[in-house]
Amino acid sequence: MLDLHSYDLSHINKENFEQYALDVFEYQYLHNSLYRDFCTFLKCSPSSVQEFKEIPFLPISFFKTHKVCDNSATSFYFESSGTTGQVRSKHFVRNLKLYEQSFLTQFEKQYGPIENLCIISILPSYHEQKSSSLLYMINTLITHSKYHFSGFYKDDYSRVIDIIEKSERPVILFGVAYALMDMSEAFPTALKNTTIIETGGMKGKRKEIIREELHQLLRKRFALDFIDSEYGMTELLSQAYMNDGKTFQPPSWMRVLTRSIDDPFEFVSGKTGGINIIDLANLHSCAFIATQDLGKLHADLSFEVLGRFDASDVRGCNQLIS
Repeated sequence: MLDLHSYDLSHINKENFEQYALDVFEYQYLHNSLYRDFCTFLKCSPSSVQEFKEIPFLPISFFKTHKVCDNSATSFYFESSGTTGQVRSKHFVRNLKLYEQSFLTQFEKQYGPIENLCIISILPSYHEQKSSSLLYMINTLITHSKYHFSGFYKDDYSRVIDIIEKSERPVILFGVAYALMDMSEAFPTALKNTTIIETGGMKGKRKEIIREELHQLLRKRFALDFIDSEYGMTELLSQAYMNDGKTFQPPSWMRVLTRSIDDPFEFVSGKTGGINIIDLANLHSCAFIATQDLGKLHADLSFEVLGRFDASDVRGCNQLIS
């Protein structure tokens, strides 16, 4: 049985992941009435589930139409990006400390201690959206860096270039795809001691292109070996990072499965399928989500994101660039 008071993401590893997943499933079945109704419809319960692959995955669209959370009272939520008139996802969050533990731990695992870094971002379209989980994450990283150059620079690209030149610390630059393209066209220059983390698509500001093409252009214009990428979305409290130009590495408390394109209850590995995610940071919402992304799972648990199902929304952080 899950002990909420001692629940700590850092305790979850490859060896005990399955037991944690089963315990979280039981907790959410008992305390999340929406998820329980979904499981009941599929004739599934904790007593009938023996391994985590048998746990039902809630379609991600439920976050647009329902309040997906346990029975605890909470009014705080993150909201997805979207165009005017588009229905947005809402992720009700009971425990922000759990979210912070998730993104701080994974970020430092990938990039080292935050207090040694300069954290800057160019996310123009997000600043009108105060309920963005990405904005919350980056603001927290900036605060933890305690560096005078760290901050949000919207679309002040000349200032960003100037800061990169002057920074005495390695620079982490978060940027949405269209802003990075704008900056690369206006200031094509070698960026010293800088890691770019691309966080999402064109948001209707530019013609959509595939991620590989985007990264190739950015590498050339900024004289970088790699462009990193963050895979995350409003419905998840965890992120995976891509550092090699190809595959995303999830944290130990997050697992990706790929479902067959023809049968949502069959899992495939090593070939393209729909991405299902177990995110054990989603303790008080739903940890088992069937996304509309297409991807490929590798034996080392890393994964590729290859696109989206036809007719699904183009939204979220680092969905298909095309």
